[in-house]
Amino acid sequence: MEQTNINVENRMKHYNVIGLSIALLNNYEISFTKNFGVLEANSERKADNNSIFSACSISKFLTGLLVMKLTEQDILNLDEDVNQQLISWKVPCNEFTKNKKVTLRHLLSHQSGIIDPKGSFTEFNSSFGVPSIVELLEGKTPYCKVPIEVKQVPGSEFSYSDAGYCVIQLLIEDVTGRPYGEIVNEFIFTPLKMNHSTFNTTKIPKETISSGHNKYGSLVNGKIPIYPYPAASGLWATASDLAKLLIELMNAINGKSKLGISKRTAKEFISPQGGKSWTGLGCFLSETENGLEISSLGWGIGFQCMLASYPYIGKGVVIMTNSELGVHQMEGIIGEIYHAIDF
Repeated sequence: MEQTNINVENRMKHYNVIGLSIALLNNYEISFTKNFGVLEANSERKADNNSIFSACSISKFLTGLLVMKLTEQDILNLDEDVNQQLISWKVPCNEFTKNKKVTLRHLLSHQSGIIDPKGSFTEFNSSFGVPSIVELLEGKTPYCKVPIEVKQVPGSEFSYSDAGYCVIQLLIEDVTGRPYGEIVNEFIFTPLKMNHSTFNTTKIPKETISSGHNKYGSLVNGKIPIYPYPAASGLWATASDLAKLLIELMNAINGKSKLGISKRTAKEFISPQGGKSWTGLGCFLSETENGLEISSLGWGIGFQCMLASYPYIGKGVVIMTNSELGVHQMEGIIGEIYHAIDF
């Protein structure tokens, strides 16, 4: 598997993309990595295999895998009313939850009935400070000014939701009594040797962290936009580290998980949920000429990225950029590279 029919440097110039990293997977392992450009406009910090980008909403893919691990250990239950284990905050009861309760399955597949308030879950603002998840869900911060509640019958409709993943984060913290980042480090980062992945940008060396840029190639305000909602969009990682997540999932599907995730649980993760063919439990699904494709997209201030894999043939790709083009990934340089790869 290799790239064909595309000059990445030329396409980067065309789209004003400043830095880009690619990791390709073949035969269930990383077969190729390549880096282009720099980590900050007008700097000499070249992108390399240790360059760390904002993974944005690919954080949800990670969260889904973590939940699978915790359900495997009977710490969490996919189909139980989440209010049974939530302590710090409860999903408010209303007419929509009267006969059907919100479950982890609903939350992971964006079918909980929770709809993000307009303009909510923006990047970190130092004047607002770091919100607690409870304050967020209660609508007591500028990041989310409206209390979160169910707006549709759980399981009835798909509505992409950052708030839903905040509920998942709180559930994990309430059940374990530990911060979300600690749990991820113990159950995911350490066993998979994801040594360049974190939710704390202050711990990333200056020479490896990437700054964000807009579609004109200019630095965004603050250079390093942070989303203070780890489970939803707080992950920073290298392309190779994200590739390790894909490898773990593909190995789990084949009964070879390093995390102890069973084949049954892994296949649940990539199964269509609630009659929606495109959504799994923290990932998105589509049928292609290569069979089932699993994907996750990240899009935030100054960054865009994507991961995709074909779990039954052991192939995949991770593409990370430090530029936000203002269009869907498939309509920009990420889409061009994706379509140029000979899977």
